[in-house]
Amino acid sequence: MQKPFQKGVFAAAVLAALVLPGCAGMSQTEKDTATGAGIGAAAGAVIGAMTGGHVAKGAAIGAAVGAAGGYIWSKHMQEQQQSMEDATQGTGVEVSRTPDNRLKLEIPSDVSFDVGKSNIKPNMRPVLDKFAQNLTRYPETTVHIVGHTDSTGSDAINNPLSVDRAASTRNYLAARGVAQSRITIDGHGSHQPIADNSTAQGRAKNRRVEIFVGEPASKS
Repeated sequence: MQKPFQKGVFAAAVLAALVLPGCAGMSQTEKDTATGAGIGAAAGAVIGAMTGGHVAKGAAIGAAVGAAGGYIWSKHMQEQQQSMEDATQGTGVEVSRTPDNRLKLEIPSDVSFDVGKSNIKPNMRPVLDKFAQNLTRYPETTVHIVGHTDSTGSDAINNPLSVDRAASTRNYLAARGVAQSRITIDGHGSHQPIADNSTAQGRAKNRRVEIFVGEPASKS
């Protein structure tokens, strides 16, 4: 007899098999929505089983959440990704698509900020100039900027510094025509490292700013 978790995994596999073949002939946006529904349904089924709930009910809830989604990956988003990849080639800036369908720019310290500073470095300006041009072309997108620091210093220093770095980036974009109402900022201090803070190279990687661009799935 199958345990609830095993039933949930089986349901996830069945739902994925049902949804993905049905994507043939759809537009990219429709595919993303359908895939989101399938992933959401699968996750809901597994979670429902693991928590002792009803597998089918969990799948239904998950499908609704997955289909609605936070963001869609449209032709406009693809164009922005290609444009930013071209603009940042050789700069050390990483451009990628996140699992939730946002465009992510990860800008390392040698491009973005000096140690203990929140002033935009000259190397970062051409990247942000091109980025601002893209954002003004696609006003339906939203922007979220997150600043980070290395572990040098205390939270009392690092937390506000990370926010200041995000704010400097926002202000630079706003000065180039991007509406501030589209931009939210956050700072995580030293709490989300991507490298080893015990080395100078690792600390340099952790001093960074991340910019996320998303096209909302539903527009009010």
